[in-house]
Amino acid sequence: MKIALLGCGEVGSCYAQAWDAAGHAVIGICELRQDEEMAGRARRHGAGLHAEPGPWLREADIVVSAVYGHAAREVAQRSFPHMRQDAVYADFTTASASDMQAAAAAAAERNIGFTDVAIMGAIALLAERTPLLCAGTGTDAVLRLAESGGAPARAIPGAAGDAVRLKLLRSVMTKGMESLAVECLVAAESMGLRASLYEVLADIDRTPLTAFIDSFVRSHVLHAQRRLAEVREAREQLVQAGLEPLVLDGVERLFDRTSRGIEAARADGDFNLPDSVEARLAWLTPLARQH
Repeated sequence: MKIALLGCGEVGSCYAQAWDAAGHAVIGICELRQDEEMAGRARRHGAGLHAEPGPWLREADIVVSAVYGHAAREVAQRSFPHMRQDAVYADFTTASASDMQAAAAAAAERNIGFTDVAIMGAIALLAERTPLLCAGTGTDAVLRLAESGGAPARAIPGAAGDAVRLKLLRSVMTKGMESLAVECLVAAESMGLRASLYEVLADIDRTPLTAFIDSFVRSHVLHAQRRLAEVREAREQLVQAGLEPLVLDGVERLFDRTSRGIEAARADGDFNLPDSVEARLAWLTPLARQH
């Protein structure tokens, strides 16, 4: 398979090496950087180095975009006029869902297959074995390419934009957990309590993550008011330790919002929710909408 690579940073370089090893041909690399280091990367792949999309893309069976997300839509639209109609465009960027949809629509006008490819993990940790999630019209070809290079890849029902939506939802959870871990462990370390904290958190390991977060949602609408007081006490402890509680500030706002919603619902005599995640999310969602 002949591959054109748009962007040869950490992501592009990682996959280019895997595809080389799998016997595919990287026929060209498009990069803003035109220095000797980038020229050396291109030579190692036996590829031409180009400063912008152009007629050279016509040779490619698959055009892979690994540019920055903010530039993904423009790069895609500049590439489509130079591609064959039987070729596929695979967008490995973290562009917004709306940009993915717009790029897919522009590809469809030219009868070019377009696939939204979400990298579901850290390339720095798993390299080409990082799981991939694919959605769009060129998915079959992209799955074959990904799997040939050792990437565990799967398609999801839906259109381009749906894979990156899932990736960004995952980021809400993982980046939120990351920031909470930083805030909590910095505090625990400063108080000399980190080892003891790990001990009192051990019970969480016994429950699968999805069941654990579902239990949070179900109990949140019952206990938000009582837990708000505990959040405020926890925040005050960080302040007293001379720390800035950035994450807990947001946590306090969320619990306060739910508490006010509970008060209003009880005042209206309308707070008898079924004990299910679906029912409680349905009640919480209007509170979360921007006003």
